[in-house]
Amino acid sequence: MTERALFHEQIEKLLSSHALHGSESLCKLLRYLASHSLEHPGASPKEYQIATEVFGRQQGFDPHVDSTVRVQAGRLRTKLTEYYASEGADDPIMVELPKGTYALTFHPRPHGAGRNHTTTSHEPPANSEVNGRTSRAWIIAVVALSVILASAVAVATDRFLNRRTTEARAAGDSPDVPVAFHVFWRGFLTGSQEPWVIFSNAAFVGRPYVGMRYYNRTKDSGAVILDHYTGVGEVLAVHALDTVFEKLRQQIRVKRGSLFSLDDAKNNDLIFIGSPSENLTLLELPNTQEFAFKQITSGPRTGTMEIVNFHPESGEPKEFLPTPPDETLTEDYSVIALKRGLNPAHSVLILAGATTIGTQAAVEYVCQQDSLEQLLLRLSVSNSGELKPFEAVIRVKVAKGVPVGSEIIALRKGPV
Repeated sequence: MTERALFHEQIEKLLSSHALHGSESLCKLLRYLASHSLEHPGASPKEYQIATEVFGRQQGFDPHVDSTVRVQAGRLRTKLTEYYASEGADDPIMVELPKGTYALTFHPRPHGAGRNHTTTSHEPPANSEVNGRTSRAWIIAVVALSVILASAVAVATDRFLNRRTTEARAAGDSPDVPVAFHVFWRGFLTGSQEPWVIFSNAAFVGRPYVGMRYYNRTKDSGAVILDHYTGVGEVLAVHALDTVFEKLRQQIRVKRGSLFSLDDAKNNDLIFIGSPSENLTLLELPNTQEFAFKQITSGPRTGTMEIVNFHPESGEPKEFLPTPPDETLTEDYSVIALKRGLNPAHSVLILAGATTIGTQAAVEYVCQQDSLEQLLLRLSVSNSGELKPFEAVIRVKVAKGVPVGSEIIALRKGPV
């Protein structure tokens, strides 16, 4: 087998190892760095390249603001250390990612001068036995010291995300769920009651076979209101949440917005799916402070929902607008916000898009490991830390009515 084939075989062992199990983002990074190192030996890819080609960052990526690549590289170094200290202890090829570079290295594992090495020494047997014991003791000491150092490095480099799963689990948590899920959803897993998922079902007038439209209070005061319809994004969003909570061994209670009451809000952790324009109960609760939905009332975008940015930071627009209504939807915007409830002991999570597709994307963002890990990184939440209130806007790319990519473009942390 050629050297290149041996290196490829070692990468595949790493990708299927327990150390990297469940971490798609680290597997993608390892594949990319391995391919680059084999194609360009000794050359390190740029941080910008990795950010855009591996983690889907936009062309305006600024490594001084977004530390994703550095943090993920640190996590990968930790995982490689863990692998070679345990399940890969006998692998003949070692893969390393030296600090200060993104150039992956391959080299044979150094052989000790102990049990598998044939010696031509002519020392007396007694001396050979003493030397053998000394050599073995020295090797054991070196291995022990290496393990201690590896552990110290792991703790230092992995402080933002999951180094040890046990730190992030409460009693009874499912061990096969990535740590990011335990960290993000912890507040919805510890209450005495299951969290409530409130999905939007806007008021309509008309009938499906003759045409339906949103209820207008000024025009439709005498019309029969239909409040038992919801968007396809909300349907898929409820399914995504149910799947995550099933893995976390927690039940959820699903209720449509028109049947929800403020008494419910006082006694439960709540997850709202859909914007206040359709999930009207949100209008009666403490709402977002940094980003808010507003319906455009004039011009070619009349009726379109936009997200208003109350305090734009450098480079941010004052509003986020989806694709115009007379064009095929290719871009949407969504809000992800965690707040304190009417009862501060409870939490409220708002997952809402300007359209139903944006709502689906917002829920999927917090139900998928890679995006959830990125959110926790941006919030600087460690695997043992507390998730505090925040508000975020994500941009959603849409193709054929399906969200195909999302990224955080605005984030506010603090007592919101």
